[in-house]
Amino acid sequence: MRRMTARPANTHQARLLRLLRDGGPNSRAQLGDQVELSRSKLAVEVDRLLETGLVVADGLAASRGGRRSHNIRLAPELRFLGVDIGATSIDVAVTNAELEVLGHLNHPMDVREGPVAVFEQVLAMAAKLRASGLAEGFDGAGIGVPGPVRFPEGVPVAPPIMPGWDGFPVREALSQELGCPVMVDNDVNLMALGEQHAGVARSVGDFLCVKIGTGIGCGIVVGGEVYRGTTGSAGDIGHIQVEPDGRACACGNKGCLEAHFSGAALARDAEDAARAGRSAELAARLDTTGKLTAVDVAAAAAAGDPTALDLIREGGNRVGQVIAGLVSFFNPGLVVIGGGVTGLGHNLLASVRTQVYRQSLPLATGNLPIVLGELGPVAGVTGAARLISDHLFSPA
Repeated sequence: MRRMTARPANTHQARLLRLLRDGGPNSRAQLGDQVELSRSKLAVEVDRLLETGLVVADGLAASRGGRRSHNIRLAPELRFLGVDIGATSIDVAVTNAELEVLGHLNHPMDVREGPVAVFEQVLAMAAKLRASGLAEGFDGAGIGVPGPVRFPEGVPVAPPIMPGWDGFPVREALSQELGCPVMVDNDVNLMALGEQHAGVARSVGDFLCVKIGTGIGCGIVVGGEVYRGTTGSAGDIGHIQVEPDGRACACGNKGCLEAHFSGAALARDAEDAARAGRSAELAARLDTTGKLTAVDVAAAAAAGDPTALDLIREGGNRVGQVIAGLVSFFNPGLVVIGGGVTGLGHNLLASVRTQVYRQSLPLATGNLPIVLGELGPVAGVTGAARLISDHLFSPA
């Protein structure tokens, strides 16, 4: 299979490639309407793209009067790899050029085992997807990691929950192993990109995407673009203080949101409640498995356990308190809540909404939807594929 070697030569070609990625096959005439090029100029750019092999003719378009034109589509053999490394698991997926997920694998893995062990697992999963016949190779790969990333170099920077990762050349190492271009970003930014591309944030220019998993982070999208900050740590809301002199946090401070409500904090509080005899439901689950997770709390809440419901409400109130401040400051058009803890569902969402609508200015919250993400476990890998395709579908 021919791997992607060409890049668009100019902004017109880049725009055409992104339109075909986001909208699927289209006629020359309709593409011309969207990019506002003359018919002759459009013909030149499309013919150049056809020569590169990045696009192919795809049957005749519907007639708009006169001679029917051919539909154009992205080359069907293009393949992107999306990798979403979380604190406790890895998701790897292969997509086509339109970013449809063709195959998806998940594997439990502790990110604290370090980059060498984690990337051995990533490469094994990528090899398994290749062997299944979904891809002979990859044209590019997007990688998400659960910590701040120095984006231009693709290098994690002092990530609190990732010992051994500081300064590791993720982009360089994986590009060498996979034999294709690689882009690296924070996992929450990729979740935001995924929801923007194919989920609940389609057509929203300014939104916040809050991921509540082992830790808590926030993807910030401004004018359709992810905002990363000067050093790549924008959106690190898990380390905003919610309780003066509160619990010790992994970052070294006290009272951080993440220390009081995240997947890890919720599991610890649930185990404390079970051992203290405050919840028969949680105690029974603890006896069976030896440890509790957010999934157990969600199941206990679904069974009507009052202690589990209280833990979720209290956590939602704390998250809502932080989001309320962000909403007053940023005035987004949408807030998306995603991550592993969204199994807590509408109980969590109700608490978050109550706090935000109570604390933020009516002007900011008057028409503000606060919703759960649509893509679930494929949000990150879809965003990863979107990240690398944005890079490859921009002028060389």
